[in-house]
Amino acid sequence: MLLPTTLKKGDNMPVNIHGKQYKTVAERINELNEKEVKYSLVTEIISWENELIVMKATLKFDGQKFTGHSYEKENTTNINRTSALENCETSCIGRALASAGYFGSEFCS
Repeated sequence: MLLPTTLKKGDNMPVNIHGKQYKTVAERINELNEKEVKYSLVTEIISWENELIVMKATLKFDGQKFTGHSYEKENTTNINRTSALENCETSCIGRALASAGYFGSEFCS
């Protein structure tokens, strides 16, 4: 499959993970922005010891609060060799978005 060289707001490019289609975190943030609701999104490092990172994201809008947690171990995959923290943050944001109903066809576990 050829991907467009430039993604625009509103482009829906699900990714295939183990045979299931998921929307990217960026796409789901775009969907939230398109609704033009005022929201806050805060991430925090819960723990970072012995190459293990645990993070939490809190998403608030419309008087509701949604959380997502993630865990990554440094140096376990290609992405985690250089970007474990960023990967962990994106994952917890994705889980908070999924809790709020922004998940596409699957709630990734």
